[in-house]
Amino acid sequence: MNLVHAQEQNSQDNAVPEVLVTAQRTTSVASRTPVAISVVSGEQLRELGADNPAALGARLPNVHIDQAFSGLRVTIRGISNNDTTDKGDPSAAFMLDGVYIARPAGQTANFLDVDRIEVLRGPQGTLYGRNTTAGLVNVISNAPTRQREGRVTVEAGTYQNRKVEGMVNLPVNDALALRAAVSVRRQDPFLKNGQGTSFRPGMDRDDRDARLSAKLAIGGDASLLLRYDHSEVSDNNDRIVPDTNFYSGVSDRNPVWRGASTGERLTMAFRPANIAPVQGEQERRARGLSADMSWNLGATTVYYLGSHRELDQQMVNNYYYRISLAPPVALGVINSYDGANRQDSHELRIATNGGGPLGIQAGLYHFEEESDTSYAFQGLRPVGLPPYYSFPLVTNARSKAVFGQLSWRLRDDLRLSAGARRTLDHKWRVGSTDFQQGPVFNPATDRRLLNAADLSTARTTWRLGVEADLAPGTLAYASLATGYKAGAFNDGCVTGTSALGIPCPAAAAVSSDFLYYQPEELRAWEAGLKSRLLGGRLTVNASAFHYDYTNLQLTGNAIVAGAPRLLTTNAGQARSRGLELDGELRVGSGGRLNYGVTLLDARYVSYMPAPAVSWAGRKLDRAPSHVYTLGYQQRVALGGGQLTGGVFARASGSYVLAVPSQLLTYRVPSYTSTDATLSWQPDGARWSVLARVRNIEDKVRPSIIDSFGMTTPTAPRTADLRLDVRF
Repeated sequence: MNLVHAQEQNSQDNAVPEVLVTAQRTTSVASRTPVAISVVSGEQLRELGADNPAALGARLPNVHIDQAFSGLRVTIRGISNNDTTDKGDPSAAFMLDGVYIARPAGQTANFLDVDRIEVLRGPQGTLYGRNTTAGLVNVISNAPTRQREGRVTVEAGTYQNRKVEGMVNLPVNDALALRAAVSVRRQDPFLKNGQGTSFRPGMDRDDRDARLSAKLAIGGDASLLLRYDHSEVSDNNDRIVPDTNFYSGVSDRNPVWRGASTGERLTMAFRPANIAPVQGEQERRARGLSADMSWNLGATTVYYLGSHRELDQQMVNNYYYRISLAPPVALGVINSYDGANRQDSHELRIATNGGGPLGIQAGLYHFEEESDTSYAFQGLRPVGLPPYYSFPLVTNARSKAVFGQLSWRLRDDLRLSAGARRTLDHKWRVGSTDFQQGPVFNPATDRRLLNAADLSTARTTWRLGVEADLAPGTLAYASLATGYKAGAFNDGCVTGTSALGIPCPAAAAVSSDFLYYQPEELRAWEAGLKSRLLGGRLTVNASAFHYDYTNLQLTGNAIVAGAPRLLTTNAGQARSRGLELDGELRVGSGGRLNYGVTLLDARYVSYMPAPAVSWAGRKLDRAPSHVYTLGYQQRVALGGGQLTGGVFARASGSYVLAVPSQLLTYRVPSYTSTDATLSWQPDGARWSVLARVRNIEDKVRPSIIDSFGMTTPTAPRTADLRLDVRF
């Protein structure tokens, strides 16, 4: 079977279909893969209306996926990252067809013609590399097939949501097949403008996505899959409201959830006294070319995966900057951003084809990235800064790795595995912090401070595992693994350095301890059970885990040398432990029940956010102690067709969003969110209709709160109708 295709094996007794995955870089069924994994198929995505990563998190155990104005933030089992700038790295990797996408802004592209999404929880440092301490999200698109087919989808819904999507698959001959997919979507803003201006608020959509794929069979033993994807966005990235839309008592450093309607929470009513707002806007273009080749040599198969990706982004944002808590003083700040990101990656891997007691994988990996960015801020004169405060920066990163994994079948029912990866990271930056009187730097009137840093780090991560077949349909597994997230740097320079003709005198320098922060590291124990019961009609997936983190990287804004900077520090130690249970039950001939329970205890073990202030014992962000999910779908024959209705509910315990630099902790209260779908397809027809409602309760929460009180809300209730035609 092809590596990139998930196939569901239907059975006559209504068993839960088996799904093929590539979580361990080889094809296996999910129920026999010894890792904590969730798989969402492309058809499920279309049914749910989840066409972007932020819409997916509610369906996954112990996962939060949030869309901020600065890009995507993925939290798995309480572990996340707040630095979405060009120097930051995630704790959970985001991949497209196995290609790591470094920049959070580049991870927000819509799902287009997706085969499946594999979400792996837990460190994946051996086979996938650095920056996977929390896990990874791998979006796998459909590859061309030898079947001539096509599909057109039209959607319309609330907030003037309208979408057109199409796909066509064309086998050219026995060796070559082509596939193309396009999507266009627009939506009016979720936010409301209460500032007294005529400007269009944010949380709108104007997206255009396309992908062209070609699969070529080379002889009988090799194949080459080429993919080119292109995404464009033209919208308003003003996605924030003040934290006071959700909380009172912020000025007393004791935020308390306050009652308000959804409309009030989604209204940006802050009217800055220091500067007039402008129309927010964003133009983002992402494109990528990848080559995925496999060559079967008999006993082994050689794989190559190479990619080149580009991301260009221009934005104008209106920010809410609270610069004082008591008394509360907030400024309006206009941020202009212009960035260009380029990344290249190559992986060469060889794997045995099975048949014996030993299985071996080994490979080489190389990654390079360059980001050329410019941030400019207006409106900070009340704090003593000039009219323009800007950061022109060029940041480079390079990563190399060698890895290998061995599996050994001691008996037919008992297997051991061991793997290791050696990673060398080099990251450097050259740029400046500019204090300008106008939009262009003038050496005669303006001042420039150097930003220069260079850091190399290296780690060996490893994994040991054991798995046993307790019964024909039951797999037990246990593992001990380590993870590693690269270190980096903050703004500033060390005394005596110089670059771009800018010296770093002692008066403007920072210490090395301030400039650099160290790699984040993890040791994780995990044990799990996967079972198929009642003739395959019931699946049970259970796992227990315990993580020990050192040098956890936390990011927030701080005032340095009289100016606001984004500062990342190592938090000391953290612990995350929990239990996860999920599965599916097939009921009768057309019923499907999905269930899930997660219990999580994720806390700081040692952390001093300020001198003489200890946060030891406090919870990590987005780590509710419990989450329950329950969904039911029923299919019945009606009116010469099939009518299918479904409902899904997520009940989450309370959790916190913390701002350590301000010693603020925002508690998000427990909540329940419910979605519903209803579809109908005539017997033998190639078309179907689907109606759906998301967030029936119409409640919104803060998904992200930053150091200045800027808050990104979740989406309100939405509804839409979809027509799907296949040919």
